Amino acid sequence: MVISPNENLGEKFNLDSFLKARSAAILIVQSVAAKVTEDMSEDQAHDLLKSAFEQNGSQKLWHPTKVRFGVNTLKTFREISEPDIKIKNGDVFFFDIGPVIDDHEGDYGETFVCGENKKNDLAQACQDVFSETAHAWKEQNLSGPGLYAFAARAAEKRGYQLNLDMDGHRLGDFPHALHFKGGLPDHADTPNPNLWILEIHLRDVVTNRGAFFEDLLQ
Repeated sequence: MVISPNENLGEKFNLDSFLKARSAAILIVQSVAAKVTEDMSEDQAHDLLKSAFEQNGSQKLWHPTKVRFGVNTLKTFREISEPDIKIKNGDVFFFDIGPVIDDHEGDYGETFVCGENKKNDLAQACQDVFSETAHAWKEQNLSGPGLYAFAARAAEKRGYQLNLDMDGHRLGDFPHALHFKGGLPDHADTPNPNLWILEIHLRDVVTNRGAFFEDLLQ
């Protein structure tokens, strides 16, 4: 395995602790998503996530928590949500969290559907594009730019747009930015496992909604 300077880690990095932070992030997102009910606001969901961070040993975050309901799912990470949006049954929402647990960074994001009917073509397509792209990374040794070129094609063949303003990045012991501040598309080599987050943000121009999924490349 060839490690580029973009993939350096701190002396305190511990793979077991790192993977535990990942598992905790997934648990937080999925457990709080199950508590989202019709007419809940984004601020209320933020409060639920804040409590979940504390319960799971996260005393700080390496990036701000993002909650997107309804039409706000179209927005990029840095855009501000439209105010007073409340989730409705059958509509999509997603969380993007970055807790620090035992000095290691977690990062996870997923799209859900409010209400009893959890099926949504856009949300499913987002996970499928992620899985297909991650598989191609393993099979074809894709570079950072190659990953997103592949993902764009995978999104297009499903009838959706890939938002290239939401891209992946490094992860590790806190803070990973000491080693690399760029995005995954800036990494010209094949990313090594357990070092990079792959982010997929799809937009559907027909329904005016977006879907987001991110996880560790393993």
